[in-house]
Amino acid sequence: MNRHAGQSREGAHWAVVALPYAWLLVLFALPFAIVAVISFGEAAPDRAPPVALTGTVRNYTFLFTDPLYVSAYLGSLRIAAISTMFCLLLGYPIAYAIARAPARWRPALLAAIVLPFWTSFLIRVYAWKGILSENGLLNGFLRWSGLASDPGTLIGTEWAIYFGIVYAYLPFMVLPLYATLEKLDGSLLEAAADLGATPARAFLTVTLPLSLPGVVAGCLLVFIPAVGEFIIPDMLGGTETLMIGKVLWDEFFANGDWPLASAVATLMLALLAVPIALFQRLGAARPH
Repeated sequence: MNRHAGQSREGAHWAVVALPYAWLLVLFALPFAIVAVISFGEAAPDRAPPVALTGTVRNYTFLFTDPLYVSAYLGSLRIAAISTMFCLLLGYPIAYAIARAPARWRPALLAAIVLPFWTSFLIRVYAWKGILSENGLLNGFLRWSGLASDPGTLIGTEWAIYFGIVYAYLPFMVLPLYATLEKLDGSLLEAAADLGATPARAFLTVTLPLSLPGVVAGCLLVFIPAVGEFIIPDMLGGTETLMIGKVLWDEFFANGDWPLASAVATLMLALLAVPIALFQRLGAARPH
């Protein structure tokens, strides 16, 4: 009887585990395998799909030697890293304040953080176009306050992209940080205070180290999608600000070069696998 019960529990366990693995296989591994195979082909406009599978690595060598793609990859990594830093600097105080707020206020404060997600992402980015334009709200305030008589426009600059990415992805930084900070044991801070630590020292020696898992998780949740962002740089950025998401769009839809676009996507995923692997390693090395 016990053996049959154990087998039933084991079968139920595998049934539960199989579902996410099947989801990853169908919606991630299989599409990525198709894209990776296409990346070793050549463009064939007279075919449908326009790909000839030749097994060439020419697309990858082209990506490493053409300055346009090298600049796009480096620019995407730089913009994503700076945007992640801004999100962390803004998101940590917000998450800390919510975690230390009275329990009855926390649901409302968290709802305020996620409330923008109830509106279309495209509409929210388009709103920033009106805010940052030459006659937008920001310049109107600068002229009204006398801070600047002719502030110009931020649309088409790299700063506009930072504004858009930080606004769009800040909740992804705040929520994991809040989840970590809310679980911290307050008695640890009391013990640090009893031992003579100032509030600043207690934060640096107790709160900050214990919140590092939330910091790492938040940084990954912001950095990874920011690298491949397309809508924000396309709507708010200029022609001089090149990100790999825009290049990927152009290769697929403007140039119709599926193999080269697939190589761009495959290499981008390989670059993103590095921070993911580092995060897993840090999580495995962290004592539980």
